[in-house]
Amino acid sequence: MDAICVVDRDGRFIHVSAAGERIFGYRPEEMIGQPMIDMVLPEDRAMTLRVAADIMAGQAQPHFENRYIRKDGKVVHIMWSARWSEADQVRVAVARDITERKQAEAMQAALFAISEAAHAAEDPVALFRDIHLIIGGLLPVLNFSVALYQERTGQLSFPYHADAHGPVPRDAAAESLCDEIVRSGLPLLLPPALEGAGVDASPCWLGVPLTTQKGTIGAVLLKRDAAGAGYSEQDLELLQFVSIQVATAIERKQLYARQLRAAHYDELTGLPNRALLFERLAITMARTRRQKERMSLLYVDLDKFKQVNDTHGHAGGDLLLKEVARRLLGCVRDTDTVARMGGDEFVVLLENIQLPEYALAITEKINAALSEPLQLGEYLVDIEASIGIALYPEHGDDTQQLLQYADRAMYAVKQNGVVFRHPRPRPA
Repeated sequence: MDAICVVDRDGRFIHVSAAGERIFGYRPEEMIGQPMIDMVLPEDRAMTLRVAADIMAGQAQPHFENRYIRKDGKVVHIMWSARWSEADQVRVAVARDITERKQAEAMQAALFAISEAAHAAEDPVALFRDIHLIIGGLLPVLNFSVALYQERTGQLSFPYHADAHGPVPRDAAAESLCDEIVRSGLPLLLPPALEGAGVDASPCWLGVPLTTQKGTIGAVLLKRDAAGAGYSEQDLELLQFVSIQVATAIERKQLYARQLRAAHYDELTGLPNRALLFERLAITMARTRRQKERMSLLYVDLDKFKQVNDTHGHAGGDLLLKEVARRLLGCVRDTDTVARMGGDEFVVLLENIQLPEYALAITEKINAALSEPLQLGEYLVDIEASIGIALYPEHGDDTQQLLQYADRAMYAVKQNGVVFRHPRPRPA
């Protein structure tokens, strides 16, 4: 099963046993006279020449490993046992094909690394970057793309498209191929087109769907330069096997992201909930104290919100709350926080304000924004709110004191906030 090879001082084969054809793909007579180094994978040539020099200097090498390119273009892993014959001035070596063992080891390591990445990556993009590096250790990759299927919209998103150095511009060809993979649920292997008529050879593509028990959730697509040997059916089988773990890792990260969002954001309005508000309050308070700045809390309560639910049902009430959330966000800076405390109560956290008058100006801006009527069915609803203002450090030295002060201030100014009018023509 092993091949016996004899190489002269110049590095040319002068004898190859019959087993060499099974390992290298060439008949022994095809290898005779050829430079050994030309068959070695380019990445391993410098190392191979160094070891060859050591062997010729009298250092036997019983377990030297490198990679050769077979006649069919596939890469084969070889373990050599070699020594120099001073009397004959040749290197005598026994070659053993360990490709299957190396692939199994690499596969096991890759699956473990993907599982680890699923737990360690801070966000989906970090996970995709880790997967890119892991698969890049198994297969040649020029560009690496991930497409995810958005079940809610029925569309594909492309959160990751990069080469070895980082993100690269969007690639229409890659996106089209990912769409084909996801829609069909089938793997894709496109060899490079042949050069001719003055047209350069196209790149080679390899892609597989990402499938879980729920169905196809996306696709992974690899691109390599046409200058290489192209991807093989063996490469496709390897990527399909790895994709099972990749899909599981992505699904796990997506589930974690949904759980994290559900724990910190209000499902109806998309605003931060009480838990996230209190986290941001604690961070903002600590920074405000340290930097001796000002901050403010606005406690917003919709007046007579119960009348909306009684008249228009919960669907009408939900629509009102979502619209209020949208308008509140339009009144503040990106650095501020608008949170839903529950029911019809909202809190606005204004960070790093210069003067107390700024909080009052934002309150007036909110009242103006909410004064625009909202169409609910055949009715126009005037939204009104009671807003309490608390300032740091004037009204409290910690978050609990500020919230209590703002809450009391809100009740002190509470008035009728929702007025129903007779139906009017809807805006064109």
